[in-house]
Amino acid sequence: MQENRIATINRKTNETDISLTINLDGTGKRQIHTGVGFFDHMLSGFARHGFFDLEVSVRGDLEVDCHHTIEDTGIVLGTALKEAVGNKRGIRRFGSIILPMDETLILSAVDLSGRPYFVMDEAFTTDRVGDMDTEMVREFFYAVSYAAGMNLHLKVLSGSNNHHMIEAMFKAFGKALDEAVSFDPRVTDVLSTKGSL
Repeated sequence: MQENRIATINRKTNETDISLTINLDGTGKRQIHTGVGFFDHMLSGFARHGFFDLEVSVRGDLEVDCHHTIEDTGIVLGTALKEAVGNKRGIRRFGSIILPMDETLILSAVDLSGRPYFVMDEAFTTDRVGDMDTEMVREFFYAVSYAAGMNLHLKVLSGSNNHHMIEAMFKAFGKALDEAVSFDPRVTDVLSTKGSL
């Protein structure tokens, strides 16, 4: 088993300056400042329900819009997840959950296969929730899945409130990822017939 599954990633471009630290074996402690209040709330739910300690600091070009801030945070989070999970020895690899939140029901499934693929099925009915464009939900999770090299599926099984749908997605992703990165004593190497991930 790998110890100290913690990663810190710093990424600076002409559009964003991001510092992020994640501890996969945390308790859900978080310090998150992206400049987009609703996005902060979503990342907080992801960390708390996944039991990940998460520190995020972002300076982005919010005078343009929230696109670069959210997409680039997804890239950095995915990169940090890939680094923190390490060689994947002993982990479950797969994780999934069907998570309810009031009228909303979300399916989230994760495979830490090393092969990125992203599928999302939703039907948002508003352009924005708070100060976050709803179209950025897809961009964020796409960026995470490709930077991390994970197969990620998110599906709205039922729901009508856009806030609930988005928040439940972030929470469900945290729960599914927590399961995928957790150790199983029966897995003595990596969980693959190929012998590597």
